[in-house]
Amino acid sequence: MAREQPEASQEMTVAEAGRKGGETVKSRYGTNFYGQIGRKGGSTTKSRYGAEHYARIGRRGGLTTSERHGQQFYEEIGHKGGQRVRELIERGKQAG
Repeated sequence: MAREQPEASQEMTVAEAGRKGGETVKSRYGTNFYGQIGRKGGSTTKSRYGAEHYARIGRRGGLTTSERHGQQFYEEIGHKGGQRVRELIERGKQAG
């Protein structure tokens, strides 16, 4: 029996196709596959571009974040981080 062609309104979007492809890869190779290819890609990038590459993109990201959020952002996250450290120290004192 011949398969019917889907109507134009029923065609898959690029996002749907990507999601479907990702699910197929996941079911075929498992979730560890993504970690393996990520490590392999990271190693290749590191050997190809070196530490300077990571320093450069980190600096650019920091500048972009600074421009978008400003000084107040860093004050807030610093305060939150300090509070979290204080909580962890207190928890450690209570446990020990």
